[in-house]
Amino acid sequence: MDNNALNKRVTLFCGHYGSGKTNIAVNFALHLRKVGHPVAIADIDVVNPYFRTKDSQRELEAAGVEVIALPFANTSVDLPSLPQEVYGLVQRRDKKVVMDIGGDDRGAYALGRYRPYILEENDFDNLFVVNFFRPLTRTAEEAYEVFREVEAAAGIPFTGIVNNSNIGPETKISDVINTKVLAEELSKLSGVPVVMTTVEKSLCEEAEDEDFFALKLQEKLF
Repeated sequence: MDNNALNKRVTLFCGHYGSGKTNIAVNFALHLRKVGHPVAIADIDVVNPYFRTKDSQRELEAAGVEVIALPFANTSVDLPSLPQEVYGLVQRRDKKVVMDIGGDDRGAYALGRYRPYILEENDFDNLFVVNFFRPLTRTAEEAYEVFREVEAAAGIPFTGIVNNSNIGPETKISDVINTKVLAEELSKLSGVPVVMTTVEKSLCEEAEDEDFFALKLQEKLF
């Protein structure tokens, strides 16, 4: 992990649908809280109504993380309504803020209403989460196409790449290591550094000799 790159006040997690943004956002918020920062996490994923930050609300709040979720998360209603409290987070500036953004360019458009405040403060990381085992991002070139689409829709430049390549509970450390080359190729294409590679907790010992930031992932693997 590039500690300097991941020390901003606002951290955005964007990427392809199903890349694992929500689980990374939840774990990163818990990590920030564990090292002593006041933290809030905001779910503005208007694309996926089924796997929400709200799923981990009890654990997050127990750790002292403020949770702001979509008003219809975990209900039978799915409307693209964004919580007003997010404005307070980006304007107030008294906490570290983690934002879980919807998949692909459609989800990134939701950032539009917060973009002026984020860019004005200029204390953010916008991280592109990629899983090279997912359809449409199996090569660096495919991932770069998604990268450009999402960045254009968000209107906020990417500052880092998160390699979250996995195949769920069947993932082996070799699967993660083998995708480092693809992540580096994506970095060269985009001009943006790889700042984090995630591994599931049970694989952490095997990753000790690797340059990984090993997040303790929740029960919902990746």
